Amino acid sequence: MVNLEEVLGAKSVAVIGASRDPSKPGAMLLEVLRNTGFKGPVAGINPQGGSVNGLKLYRSLEEVPFQIDLAVMLIPPRFVPQAVSACAEKGVKGVVISAEGFAEAGPEGARIQDEVYRILRSCGMRGFGPNTLGLVNTSTGLTTSYFATARMLQPGSVGFAAQSGIFVGALLRYLSSMEGLRLSKGIGLGNKMDVNECDALEYLSSDTQTRIIGMYLEDVREGRRFLETARRAVEKKPVVLLKGATTPQGAMASSSHTASLAVEDRVMDGALKQAGVIRVQSIEELISSLKGFLSMPLPKGDKIAFVTYSGAQAILSIDQAARQGLQVARFSESTLLRLSQVIATEAKAANPVDLFPDMMVHGFQRTSTTILEALLEDDGVHSVVFISFAVEGPESYGPLVELIRERNTKPVFFSLLGAKEHLEACRDFLEGHGIPCFAYPETAVKVISHMLRYASLSEAA
Repeated sequence: MVNLEEVLGAKSVAVIGASRDPSKPGAMLLEVLRNTGFKGPVAGINPQGGSVNGLKLYRSLEEVPFQIDLAVMLIPPRFVPQAVSACAEKGVKGVVISAEGFAEAGPEGARIQDEVYRILRSCGMRGFGPNTLGLVNTSTGLTTSYFATARMLQPGSVGFAAQSGIFVGALLRYLSSMEGLRLSKGIGLGNKMDVNECDALEYLSSDTQTRIIGMYLEDVREGRRFLETARRAVEKKPVVLLKGATTPQGAMASSSHTASLAVEDRVMDGALKQAGVIRVQSIEELISSLKGFLSMPLPKGDKIAFVTYSGAQAILSIDQAARQGLQVARFSESTLLRLSQVIATEAKAANPVDLFPDMMVHGFQRTSTTILEALLEDDGVHSVVFISFAVEGPESYGPLVELIRERNTKPVFFSLLGAKEHLEACRDFLEGHGIPCFAYPETAVKVISHMLRYASLSEAA
């Protein structure tokens, strides 16, 4: 079989089902490939020929005057087997089948999917989908998603695989809109007719551009192989997994979504823990975990310091820490002495450290930087969660940013509340400087827990 490195490294693309209507997916994909940096030759295939957006359309693959590495099929299911056979004759290395209506739709769709799979197996060509937007390789500008944007194709270090049709495209567009979460490779699995989660994980774990792997799965077809692949992968980089179809109702919806098979969730959860996979429960937690691993050093222990202006948020965060098996740090005498320079009340200098009302006397910048510097230098503090209000004018966080970047020895996460316009400006400022900012501090605590668990696995290895 062709290996995935050859397919993801495709130097030429054919779009089968390229409409002469610029508003249709096939024509849109041709335009995306032309405008987002892909340097290789691209061919649009339309039985009637013609052109779209000034690009010639070929009537068949046989007419294309260059070798094709990857073919994208934007055609109805009944035409796919013939198109795949034509790709096999042309020596194509891989195909992305975007259409719905295969195994997830019923017996006839399942029959067509089986026929396509037999063709792939007979020639060694690799198949992605059906029911997927396919692939992204930001190092070459390759994409098979007609939703892709130039921003999505900016090179990064997050490798992502998703068992969903449009989820991979929509989520990757969302990720790419954030500072510091650029993609390395994206793999849409869809129905997993050929390429499955094991193949994707194996590829991403070996990809030198990828520093962290994110996955969304609804089922695991090859359980033993997946766990063995995951164990090897986490020796190289973190693997963060969001699992759908964890309830009977979700599993029923999943079976009609990507023809997935239900797996007992407790069994899955235990196996993933043994393999060292970081399992998350929501898209928010997934994205936050990616930010944390990419932006901050791993914690060296389980003791957290909280800086806050809100007692309620600090208490909720401490509750979360207890649920995660983390400890509230006890400050050294030298740290308490330094805190007393800006915190007048002894109780407010304990953990959590309360900024208010002393910051009204000393100013936010002096108060916050004095506190943070002391916590960063206290060996009994392994991570910091900084709960603050969103100030008017994000430059107020500048000294904190400089301090964190200079003393990059432990994770520091921010959580802000305030007026929407101030919140967005402050968050963009912090994350633009590589410092994660979460909507709620409890999320930061969860991310610290994930990072500590991974650090423990790395030490054990």
